[in-house]
Amino acid sequence: MKEPHSPPPLHHHHQKRTTAAAAAAAAAAAAAASFLTRKKFTKPTAYVIILFLSYALGYYSAPSKHSLTPTIQTPPAAADDTATDHYTFSTQCADPIPPKLVRRTILDRVFNGTSPYENFPPAHVSPLLRQKRIRGWGSNGAVFENLIKKVRPNTIIEIGTFLGASATHMAELTHQVGLETQVLCVDDFRGWPGFTDRFRDLKSLNGDIMLLYQFMQNVVHLNATGSVLFVPFSTSSVLQKLCEWGIFGDLIEVDAGHDFHSAWSDINRAYKILRPGGILFGHDYFTGADNKGVRRAVNLFARVNGLRVKVDGQHWIIDPA
Repeated sequence: MKEPHSPPPLHHHHQKRTTAAAAAAAAAAAAAASFLTRKKFTKPTAYVIILFLSYALGYYSAPSKHSLTPTIQTPPAAADDTATDHYTFSTQCADPIPPKLVRRTILDRVFNGTSPYENFPPAHVSPLLRQKRIRGWGSNGAVFENLIKKVRPNTIIEIGTFLGASATHMAELTHQVGLETQVLCVDDFRGWPGFTDRFRDLKSLNGDIMLLYQFMQNVVHLNATGSVLFVPFSTSSVLQKLCEWGIFGDLIEVDAGHDFHSAWSDINRAYKILRPGGILFGHDYFTGADNKGVRRAVNLFARVNGLRVKVDGQHWIIDPA
């Protein structure tokens, strides 16, 4: 609703002039009363003079419509409110659903009950895709195998996927240790402004960068469609919905936005859907951004929640257990 318009406050010089005029009128009224007592005027004349001076006194002493609006002092926020304001993510999570229902839930709620890999690729897209174009950063580090062997996850949630290098690597590792793990990839698959300057071989069609289609092609090529499923929306919106749907992860990798605010939001939202005994981890703990990006968000999160940060190469690890 639009706020009602109020006139601007009168400048302080104008206030002084108004106050001075009122004082002058009051002085004039007093002088006139004294004068009338000394001089002999007919009663009608005296009444007229007094009436005129009373009107002038009332006019100049009345509050101006441009007078300053009184300032209402609001009590300062409680220290606890300001201290926790940015640490509160209030979405109420549903009770965790069984891991065996995770894939079915995503298919029903996101893809109308059918696999997005059916009849892939579309005819108009197929000529634009490479058979395999997998690219990532730190996607084959020892941290993945170490954590999978330790946690033995039923559900892995990856926040930030790009072309699926780490997602498909984790799917392969879980197969090697005899697990039937579902890997959920959370990414809007739009890249970032200018990323095609570095990946010129990725085609576009009517503004569609083909990043999602190339990711899907990589998954199909590696025969991982039964293990790797994606949710192609912004990380914050997806993590909120996973929370509401009761989809929790045993192992959650946070590797999407690398600025502080994006990382801070993703880490906090991911923590809400981490199963007991699960581990939260991510990439780019050591970068040129230093304490202005991911590392700042990770360290602050750990400090606020009384947790410890472990480091494995470029990866950070938080194990709440």
